[in-house]
Amino acid sequence: MKKIIRLAILDMYDGQSNQGMRCIIDIVTRFSPIVNFDIFDVRQKGELPDIEKYDLYISTGGPGNPLEGNGDWDVKYYQFIDELMKWNIENPVKKHMLFICHSFQMACKHFGLAEITKRKDTSFGVMTIHKTKEGLSDPLYEGLGDPFYAIDSRDYQVVQPKLSVFKKKGAKIISLEKIRDYVQYERAIMAVRFTDYFVGTQFHPEADPISFIASLRNLDAKEKIRKLKGKKKFRNMLEDLVDDDKIYKTNETLIPNFLRLAINDLMKTKKLLSN
Repeated sequence: MKKIIRLAILDMYDGQSNQGMRCIIDIVTRFSPIVNFDIFDVRQKGELPDIEKYDLYISTGGPGNPLEGNGDWDVKYYQFIDELMKWNIENPVKKHMLFICHSFQMACKHFGLAEITKRKDTSFGVMTIHKTKEGLSDPLYEGLGDPFYAIDSRDYQVVQPKLSVFKKKGAKIISLEKIRDYVQYERAIMAVRFTDYFVGTQFHPEADPISFIASLRNLDAKEKIRKLKGKKKFRNMLEDLVDDDKIYKTNETLIPNFLRLAINDLMKTKKLLSN
């Protein structure tokens, strides 16, 4: 079958080699009969795709402070988001975009939806994700339980939602982090439906157990996580990694849902326009 859908992957990893891109490519290649893709190095080279040439977009996670840039790539990135939004207002064939982790934080900042703050401690490991009322019916989560599980890796968090801005823009919070009654910190926002065509997650839906375990081969990283979580929670986390209904389930469900929904929308709209 001819590959008719073009995907642009926006690499936000800042030149760092990691398992995240491998995981994204692994998922995308499951759709290889109809999807091909190109990768754009946003932070190292300031590369961004030509909007007219691509149908779908995935903007990756990445290290660092989402509130900082170098005055070049970050300006271009925000302009690109605005151009995509403008395209979707003015054109019948819509462009779909998924923001992951670092990109999600930047998008929340850009749209003025919430505050982005530095966490007291790094969040790293298997996290329980809770759907909101809006999230229960969001098609991105179809096939996932409530709660569901995902890999979380962040020093920053999206908090203090500006509900009036959410309402004005038609955005919706679709998941939150777990309730922690024993601490006084507010729950961070874990995913937002920005528009019908833009959605983002704070967690890493692309992650698989192989990628996470690979990171533990670094002894310093392993000891840091063990110290952060304690031995018992560290062992529990390793058990969660190999549970088919947890990380595997999210890896096999969320990004594939995004791609299927976007592809179906594109093909349906193009078919209507051709009649």
